[in-house]
Amino acid sequence: MIPQLFVESIDLGDGRNITIETGRLAKQADGSVVVRIGKTVILGTVVSARKASPGIDFLPLTVDYREKFAAAGRFPGGFFKREARPSDSEVLTMRLVDRVLRPLFPSDYHAEVQVMIQLMSHDDEVMPDALAGLAASAALALSDIPFETLISEARVGRIDGKFIINPSRAQLELSDIDMMIGASTDSIAMVEGEMKEISEAEMLEAIKFAHEHIKVQIAAQERLAAAFGKKEVRTYETEKTDDAIYAKVKAAAYDKIYAIASKGSAKHERSAAFDAVKEEVKALFTEEELAENGDLVSKYFYKTNKEAVRNVTLDLGTRLDGRKTTEIRPIWCEVDYLPSVHGSALFTRGETQALATATLGTSREANQIDSPSEQGEEKFYLHYNFPPFSTGEARPLRGTSRREVGHGNLAQRALKNMIPAENPYTIRIVSEVLESNGSSSMATVCAGTLALMDAGIQMIRPVSGIAMGLITDGERFAVLSDILGDEDHLGDMDFKVTGTSEGITACQMDIKIDGLKYEIMEQALAQARDGRLHILGKLLETLAKPNADVKAHSPKIITRTIPGSFIGALIGPGGKVIQELQKATGTTIVINEVNEEGVIEILGTDPAGIEAVLAKIQSITFKPQMGEAYEVKVIKMLDFGAVVEYTAAPGNEVLLHVSELAWERTENVTDVVNMGDVFQVKYLGLDPKTRKEKVSRKALLPRPPREEKKE
Repeated sequence: MIPQLFVESIDLGDGRNITIETGRLAKQADGSVVVRIGKTVILGTVVSARKASPGIDFLPLTVDYREKFAAAGRFPGGFFKREARPSDSEVLTMRLVDRVLRPLFPSDYHAEVQVMIQLMSHDDEVMPDALAGLAASAALALSDIPFETLISEARVGRIDGKFIINPSRAQLELSDIDMMIGASTDSIAMVEGEMKEISEAEMLEAIKFAHEHIKVQIAAQERLAAAFGKKEVRTYETEKTDDAIYAKVKAAAYDKIYAIASKGSAKHERSAAFDAVKEEVKALFTEEELAENGDLVSKYFYKTNKEAVRNVTLDLGTRLDGRKTTEIRPIWCEVDYLPSVHGSALFTRGETQALATATLGTSREANQIDSPSEQGEEKFYLHYNFPPFSTGEARPLRGTSRREVGHGNLAQRALKNMIPAENPYTIRIVSEVLESNGSSSMATVCAGTLALMDAGIQMIRPVSGIAMGLITDGERFAVLSDILGDEDHLGDMDFKVTGTSEGITACQMDIKIDGLKYEIMEQALAQARDGRLHILGKLLETLAKPNADVKAHSPKIITRTIPGSFIGALIGPGGKVIQELQKATGTTIVINEVNEEGVIEILGTDPAGIEAVLAKIQSITFKPQMGEAYEVKVIKMLDFGAVVEYTAAPGNEVLLHVSELAWERTENVTDVVNMGDVFQVKYLGLDPKTRKEKVSRKALLPRPPREEKKE
């Protein structure tokens, strides 16, 4: 017996429809849905443990998104032919969903939650990551897991001034906006994307456009849950509380924390002062009381700390390090810091520091993308590393974290559209975060800009970035420029904005409260613009414009295009010609066939070596034109003529027959030319008798007058 299927439809307003269905697949999960549009099919499931593990005081939420190669009718690469660790694009999709869902579980719900989203069928016209949030929320809507409000996510693009919801990858190529928005019916929760220097007002307009579509998607989830039969929310063991302990902790700690926060201090000094207050508070309790309720004491101390620090900013307009809300920390920069790399820059803002390097290469070094939903390559990519010493910690290294992937992607998106289309290099930026106290990803953008300029990359415009924060108690609010790590942790918003002097290039926003007003977002964007322009000024004080050329030890790259018919001659049998040429000239030569032409990249540090390769290419592709004159050099003497070489194309030889040396009868070739002689010849095409190329010296000489016959 086939189970009943429940289906709801979402009209995107342009002839496309998304359907959400449940009732047939994965029925043992707490909630499961299938999302369809076109040929794309996504399965979303959610399961939560019935009890929290002992000692857990946080939400152990795992969001997993995977794309199955079978979904696109393809085999996985590699030896084992099986999907393994997630790709960067899968990790980025996981983060997009996680960041919206995580704040919406009850703060005292600590049972393990696992959200799994799988691409089961792929359509080239559909970008599946835009549907992952919808699948996750719809699965939660059908479950009994406690969850505060339904959400959804949508991508917005803009082509010729017109907004498009959930555009295809082909449409995104034409779009000047690529933004993903996550929201509930009432509030924006997450924004991430890249733009081609748009204004703050245009960005807000795009967010509002996406939000209206998200409301429609949430309404469909509600209808599906009602039709399926909404489950009663499960009961769970809530956190223990004790108002008396809270009152005691707050009375002992609030004023002291407030005083420390009001003073303005450095990170480690402030942390030590807060730790000292915490020890004083713990001393008010007996060992027996701490053994029984020590977790509550720590919890209430954190709560008191958060309240006091936030109130300092709202009451006094000052922050933990003494700055005003709009003030940027001191900045110093240095370029050409590392002598052997192609480009490097050190960017320090307050207690955050990033060292970026730029490496230049050929298309052979492009980052290959091979996933079920996307194949291609990136000629500009950025990697971000966040070692534990950057925050004064010692912890195990377990490979690249999701956070590192996400922060690196944000910085890459901020910079990539400022790389000129005619740039011949593949570029890799690596950011090493050496110190961190707030927004190392924005420090990466700034250091990356300077490293590119130091490397001699002629950026369209330099890019800077800033992280904004928010503290509000519902009535009062303060927008904070250039937030500290503590302000990110204790605040209500983390809003990163990057851009040039002309507009925004990327953003990432996470909201931790419901009901953020658009007016607050508008103020944050305006304040962010002032901040990033200030930071941009500091970058330009260090390096006003890109270096005119790459460094002496950096590879120079020259590109040439040749007819496809000459590719084989340049490569040679078994690659012999190109290999010997690379060895002799100390260059790297890459040939790509594009539209029946050979696009040749020559990479080298020695100009003479590059010139030698160019000469060889010219020699191989040299094709004399009928009736044109060319300079030649005699390289071999024969009884019946001279072998000459085109001086403009060494290696290209042709026979100059004795009959074409001069108008007069020539008995000996040496009577007219000798080894090494240089002169002009005329190209006469193919000899109809011999079918070989024919040139003539005499054709360029004055023809002697004919002698009159005697009667």
